[in-house]
Amino acid sequence: MNKQKVYIYNSIFKAIVFFFAFITIISVVLIGVFMIANGGPSIIKVGLKEFLFGSVWNSANEPPQYGILTFILSSFYVTFFTVLIAVPISILVALAIGQLMPKKLGSVIRTIISLLAGIPSVIYGFLGLIFVVPFVQKIFDLSSGLSMLSAIIVLIIMTLPTIISVSESSINAVNQNYLETAFALGVRKEYALFTVVLPAAKSGIMAAVLLGVGRAIGETMAVIMVAGNIPQMPKMTLPVRFLTTAIVTEMSYATEQTRGVLIGIGLVLLVFVFIINSIFHFFIKKAGNLNG
Repeated sequence: MNKQKVYIYNSIFKAIVFFFAFITIISVVLIGVFMIANGGPSIIKVGLKEFLFGSVWNSANEPPQYGILTFILSSFYVTFFTVLIAVPISILVALAIGQLMPKKLGSVIRTIISLLAGIPSVIYGFLGLIFVVPFVQKIFDLSSGLSMLSAIIVLIIMTLPTIISVSESSINAVNQNYLETAFALGVRKEYALFTVVLPAAKSGIMAAVLLGVGRAIGETMAVIMVAGNIPQMPKMTLPVRFLTTAIVTEMSYATEQTRGVLIGIGLVLLVFVFIINSIFHFFIKKAGNLNG
């Protein structure tokens, strides 16, 4: 293949990549514009302070009350605790599969984890309703096991396969010369994994965590089945409602004003995700620069 053909193929490939990147950016912008245009007037009518910091949600009341502070706090807490527990477990499992287990056993577990990552969220919610909710109810002697704790447990189970798979790929991509050099210096393998391999793979691991956070924040069907879906201040053993479940719960029978407020909740969720993504991308870029 001559240089002219290579140049043409590269140009076509770059044009295709640029086109789809441009479409992605435009799509995100259009989603934001739609939410601002449709949800903004309702938020202004309710009042931004009352909307964001009001603790009472009652769309059927007259006049209706549209405070979403309970939704914001519930979403934040469940995401925080899910990540706090799921990330260390995922990294340890990824290390075990990629570096410590025999190859055949690691391959079997890797396949199982990939299958778990592909299970629809509604199945996790159904299994959580059957097993997790009664377990929480029995352990804490509650009248109902539908609670934020149940939602956290289900989300941890859901996010583990995603974080493990991406983290393991990042760990396996680390140059093996790092380990061999550490071994030559007399460093134990377990110590080398935590002090050499993990720091080298941290940008990929942070990307895996970002995917897990995205799934935890945006999950609807699973958590709506196990969280109780009651708008109140979050507590581990009480039913709660999240930003995503608030939209799903009321959109089908919402009045015009309530519909606008629900779109406003979507806008808050979009901003929430944008902030988290920006923070993670900053640290991922910083980790990449340090590795480079």
